[in-house]
Amino acid sequence: MNKDQVKGVAKHVGGEVQEQVGKLTGDTGTQAKGHAKEMEGKAQKELGDAKEVLKDKAEDLNRKI
Repeated sequence: MNKDQVKGVAKHVGGEVQEQVGKLTGDTGTQAKGHAKEMEGKAQKELGDAKEVLKDKAEDLNRKI
C-alpha cells in the first residue's frame, strides 16, 4: 500500500461524510464539495493502485533479468 492509496481512501471517506452532511442540512454547496472530494479521493486511490501494479511488474521483471 502506498501513500496515494491511503490518502485517496481518506479523502473519499471524508468527501462522502461531507456530502451526507450537506444532504442532511440541505446545503447543496457542502453536498457538491463533498461529492467532488469523494471523486478526487477515488481518482487518487486509483492512481496509487496503478503505481502498485507498475511497481510489482518492475520487481517481477528485475527478478527475471
